[in-house]
This record gives sequence, structure tokens and C-alpha cells, in this order.
Amino acid sequence: GGGGDPLLEEPQHPPALLGGDRYDQPPAPAVPAGQPAGAGEHECCERVVINISGLRFETQLKTLAQFPETLLGDPRKRMRYFDPLRNEYFFDRNRPSFDAILYYYQSGGRIRRPVNVPIDIFSEEIRFYQLGEEAMEKFREDEGFIREEQRPLPEKEFQRQVWLLFEYPESSGPARGIAIVSVLVILISIVIFCLETLPEFRDDHDYEGTGGTFGTGSGPLPPDVFTNSSSSPASMVSSFTDPFFVVETLCIIWFSFELLVRFFACPSKATFSKNIMNIIDIVAIIPYFITLGTELAERQGNGQQAMSLAILRVIRLVRVFRIFKLSRHSKGLQILGQTLKASMRELGLLIFFLFIGVILFSSAVYFAEADDPSSGFSSIPDAFWWAVVTMTTVGYGDMHPITIGGKIVGSLCAIAGVLTIALPVPVIVS
Repeated sequence: GGGGDPLLEEPQHPPALLGGDRYDQPPAPAVPAGQPAGAGEHECCERVVINISGLRFETQLKTLAQFPETLLGDPRKRMRYFDPLRNEYFFDRNRPSFDAILYYYQSGGRIRRPVNVPIDIFSEEIRFYQLGEEAMEKFREDEGFIREEQRPLPEKEFQRQVWLLFEYPESSGPARGIAIVSVLVILISIVIFCLETLPEFRDDHDYEGTGGTFGTGSGPLPPDVFTNSSSSPASMVSSFTDPFFVVETLCIIWFSFELLVRFFACPSKATFSKNIMNIIDIVAIIPYFITLGTELAERQGNGQQAMSLAILRVIRLVRVFRIFKLSRHSKGLQILGQTLKASMRELGLLIFFLFIGVILFSSAVYFAEADDPSSGFSSIPDAFWWAVVTMTTVGYGDMHPITIGGKIVGSLCAIAGVLTIALPVPVIVS
């Protein structure tokens, strides 16, 4: 169709176009009069003329045949656009875009958008010429679009519904409700973790040393933790009825239930086990059971005092990582994590520069202050702390140079720290 439309005249000497010939006058007919178009195409078998809104391109048939699934590569698909009067294929499409479309065939699959063609128009041309999803994905990747994440779902219907309910809060109203409950439980757990360390909620006069409340690992330890004697039933009941322990137990029950349900409903157990968020979920509940087992072992007289205290202190720190469970329900935290992951090379370079600066300036300030007996820089490793807080512009003031040479070194250290940190920031942000 379109053979009767008037042709737009082009300049007499247009530039060559990506390996295809472009000219302003109709070519000599390659098909004899009265011969079917298909027969002429097979006889000539070498060159084909494509008219894009009056702008003619000429290329070889074998170039188009590299992609037989596309509109131009399939003779049956492109036949409906053939004009037998002018012996050419006519397309009433965007002319600047066809430069890149033809280059796609000539280069064997490389797609590049012309700078003067908008993204939406060029994507529509890719769909019209049926270049395929692979070409569209390459185009979107080159333009900086984020590839849509594939969401594998379980095959069984019930398992799929449970997985969507607990993994994708935006999938339904009940899923959003479960997500809200999960966030509230996480916040309650964090608040309890902080409140149980307040002096108002601790009976320090009844205990020896410091450790963790039964089952929580953050408050003071009962005295029988430091002995091998069994506790009285009243003491054990008192530990079980402790308000912090009760709230912590309820939170752990929810965390465990959520983790087990998601594990049994997930489409791939191996992928689930490797996911960093699921590892954080496991780390969030393990301290409770370790503390509970250690406490019960101590009450039965089978534990060791030093080992119990060391374990509980480590567990007290591990519970802090429960805050990262919030990132499952926060797009902002997820974006921040992806940004840090994508900027690991730049962050490593920044740390390397800081390391070099710390070594240089800690050595310089040590030798500059070596002659002053009142100086606080007793060694180069001792000056590492001063160099770090100075280069990061924190400046606690607990260590500072006294001599003129030391102050000069400190000034240079502060200036170098500002430059070292400021220069890589635009690279990381971009």
C-alpha cells in the first residue's frame, strides 16, 4: 500500500547511510512488467529498495535474512508493504529511526537509538519492525532502564498464595496487613532491646556482674549463672514471668512463624537460603534460643561460668542486627543497599586512600611530637586514632599535637582528609 502517494524529493547528494544506499530518484524496475513480485524478488535475490516516507534505502536481501523472525527479514511479513508499480517496499514510518533499524541488520544485532529520536518513538519502531524482546531489552539497558525483576512463583496454587501473602506486601490487602504486623513486631523488639538496659528496669543490687536477662541477653544475669548450683523453682518461675522475657518470646514466636512459613512456601529452597534478607531473619531469632539453652544449662549445673558470660555478651550485640529486618519493608533501605553494592569499588578506593593518609600522618605527627615528653603520641599505632578522627573531620580532642611541627602536620592532615573524602563522593552518588 502507499504506492500512489507522491514521493518527497531528497537532496541530490545525500550522505551515505550506515552501509545502505539512499537516493532521491526511483530505481530502475528490477521486475519485468507483468511478472509476479515474488518471482522478481527471487531472481534479483541481491538488492532490495525500502522507502521510508519518501526516503529510499537500498540493501541486500541476505542482510535482512539474518533475522528471519522480524518484519523485514520474513518475506511473507514484508510482502504486504510491497509496491509493484515502483518495485519497492513502502513504510509510512519515522525516517530518522530507520537508520538504526537498518544498522541493526547490518551489524548483526546491535541496536543504537539516534540522538535526535525520542525514546518512546524509537521503542515503538522496534515493536513495529518486530525486532524481538532481546533487541528491546538491549535498547532499554543502553538507555539506563532498570530491568524488571523476575518473580519466580511456586507451582502449587496454595503455596503460591502463601508466598505472595508473606513475600510481596503489594500483592493484596491481607499481604499489606501482614507486613504492617511484621514491622510493628520488629519495632517492639527493638524498643524492648533498648529499654531493658535502663537502670530503672534492672535490679543490680540482686545480681553479681553484668550479663543478660533470662531469654533476652541484655539485662543483668541472675546469680546462679555464675555458679554451678541449680536454682530454686521460684527463681526459675520469676525469670519466666519477667515482662521483657515475655515480650521477647512473643516477638520470637512471630519471627519464627514467619520464617518457617516463607521457607516452606518459597519456590526454591536453595535460593531462599542464599538470600541475605533471609539470613538476617535467621540471625534475628538464633540469639534467643542460644541464650535460652545457655541459661537452662547453667540452671542445671552443666555450664561453665566464663563461657556463658562470653556467649551472652556476643549475643547481646547480635540482637542489634534485628534492625535490618526493616529493610524488607522499606524501598528506601533497599535502594541504599543496592547503591552501596554497586559502589563497592569506589568505597574500597576511598578506604584505601584513607588508609594511606592515616599511615602517613600518624607517622609524621609521631616524629614531630617525639621531642616533647608531655605529648600524647607514644607510638605510631597510638597515633592512628588521631589521624582517623582528624581526616574524617570528627576531632574528638582527646589527642592533639602540642609542638609547632605537630600542628602543621595536623593542619595538613585535616585538609587532606577533606579532599580525600569529598572527591570520591560525586562518583559514588552518580
